[in-house]
Amino acid sequence: MSRTSPASTSPDDARVTRMLADVIGAPFWLDHDRAGLGDAQPPLRGQHDADLLIVGAGFTGLWAAHHALDRDPERDVLVVDASGPGDGASGRNGGFCDASITHGAANGMARWPDEYATLHRLGNENLRGLLDDLHRFGIDATWEPVGELDAATAEWQLADLGEHAQLLRDVGEDVEEFDRDGVQELVASPTYLGGVLRRSNVGLVDPGRLVTGLRAALLERGGRIADHTPVSGVEREGTGVRADGPGVSVRARQALLATNAFPGLLPPLRRAVVPVYDHVLVTEPLDAGQRAALRWAGRHGVADSANQFHYLRLTPDDRILWGGYDALYRFGGPIGPSVERNDATERMLAAQLLDTFPQLEGIRVSHTWGGPIATTTRFCMTAGTRWDGRVSWCIGYTGLGVGASRFGGRVAVDLLDGVRDERTSVSMIRRAPFPWPPEPLRWTGITLTRHAIARADRRDGRRGPWLRALDRVGLGFDS
Repeated sequence: MSRTSPASTSPDDARVTRMLADVIGAPFWLDHDRAGLGDAQPPLRGQHDADLLIVGAGFTGLWAAHHALDRDPERDVLVVDASGPGDGASGRNGGFCDASITHGAANGMARWPDEYATLHRLGNENLRGLLDDLHRFGIDATWEPVGELDAATAEWQLADLGEHAQLLRDVGEDVEEFDRDGVQELVASPTYLGGVLRRSNVGLVDPGRLVTGLRAALLERGGRIADHTPVSGVEREGTGVRADGPGVSVRARQALLATNAFPGLLPPLRRAVVPVYDHVLVTEPLDAGQRAALRWAGRHGVADSANQFHYLRLTPDDRILWGGYDALYRFGGPIGPSVERNDATERMLAAQLLDTFPQLEGIRVSHTWGGPIATTTRFCMTAGTRWDGRVSWCIGYTGLGVGASRFGGRVAVDLLDGVRDERTSVSMIRRAPFPWPPEPLRWTGITLTRHAIARADRRDGRRGPWLRALDRVGLGFDS
């Protein structure tokens, strides 16, 4: 963790061992002991037909299905998924719901300065539409419009935060800067030296309830969902497409690929994103004394401002969700249960949580898990089509997809339907990011970048030759 002094708690500390002694290795949001989680839909086997086949029942696929039915309520929409409800990134994230569709204002302004005003407005409109849809479908995703605090944990980050605050003001956001004393009143951590609180266009949701609500609403509208129905290939056939998997074949007029971090079914998707694993801890519920010791009355989401950063929030039942810092890429990009747990990372995160909030010593961790983030070389979504518009996709939200996936799902439907409007005309949608190289160059480049990022944090944010070279050509690695 980047601070003015080294972290004091070792991952091997006995206190860390006690914190993790009774942990459940599964996403807190998908814990079926919690009320309101829906059951999996039966898998498909044999031959089937649909007007629109959507591969992937996460946020992008579900939002896309709703957009498709909004445009044509008679369209036969079938959503298939290789796993169960929310089992990908949609049920494994922190629940931060940001209006940005460009992975933040700084990234959007750096890449599309001439279009950023439009992109910022489209993101804000998308968030308002998301909230309207929650009301329309009766989804209680425990939306909390509490804003987000960016906290400095080292002196060198304070100047960067000031520039960040001014950029947000320039695009119309409601922000306030805090010195050390001020930020301690917001969240009491000895590691926080200052901060910027953005109050507008960002909040928190329960992603498990959001994905469950979107599924239930889709079924009520006549859409179909088939869980545990993997697709291994998509081919052009006649005037439509055919998707095949173990024991199943679906013919459809159109297909929308919402696979995000999972293996792409067409070459452009496989080159566009890499899967990076992020790990998360959730504590037991805080008691009244612990809540008072933290202050945190505003309940805002928090992220520290190092290159290797943590994000944290309070859950609706007053647990601390704590994740990030160590974004892991493994050679070849494997995904699944074999790479969802990492003992060294979990212990490191627990130690860092104690360093950030020493007043919580003795607290236990109830849940820990890992989840895949689909990252592009430009840190935000990419969309496209193939086969004369019979197939479309939108993937690669780079860890900021809870809100942006609704925009991505709508864009993917627009592309299938031949809609040419403001959403589909911006450069972010029209132009693909630079593709990731094949292995072993991919693993080598990402590993060099991860080490360079950690070194920059240790050197007061100074970016070395490797990172400066990537900056010049607009490439990078993030989560």
